[in-house]
Amino acid sequence: MSARRVTVRASYYAAHTYMITGVVSGLFYREFTKLNDFTGETQLAVIHTHLLALGMLGFLIVLALDKQFRLSGTRLFTNFFWFYNAGIAVTVGMMGVHGCLTVLDDDVPVVVPAVAGAGHILLTVGLILLFVLLGKRLKEPAGERPVAGEPSPGEPERATTPA
Repeated sequence: MSARRVTVRASYYAAHTYMITGVVSGLFYREFTKLNDFTGETQLAVIHTHLLALGMLGFLIVLALDKQFRLSGTRLFTNFFWFYNAGIAVTVGMMGVHGCLTVLDDDVPVVVPAVAGAGHILLTVGLILLFVLLGKRLKEPAGERPVAGEPSPGEPERATTPA
């Protein structure tokens, strides 16, 4: 039994989800700081930027690259997708924890920046996987690029899932 591969629609859904969470996080920042009469610097101020840039815009770019180079449906793309999403979730989650603790004037445990660093490592692994896959596709002549859902040359056959 083969693992379920991530399809092209996953990039669209990810971009859409990050757009919504990015906008909501900006609203949360404004209301949470106002509710607590906080006027200083906090990481809550940049969570929406990270979600919109790394998440929404990042996945819209991946979606366009996928439509051109047929990246999805492969093991490399699936691994990129999950590492990158996990990296965003961990990084932004720790920014939220750090930001809320700052607004509430609580001490930030030393583990928070350490876990955020792990999130950045996951993001980096995801980006490396994306660039490896893109590099492979750029080496293939345009007529030899696989159709979405078909295996790449040298990749074993697998069951496809509907888009």
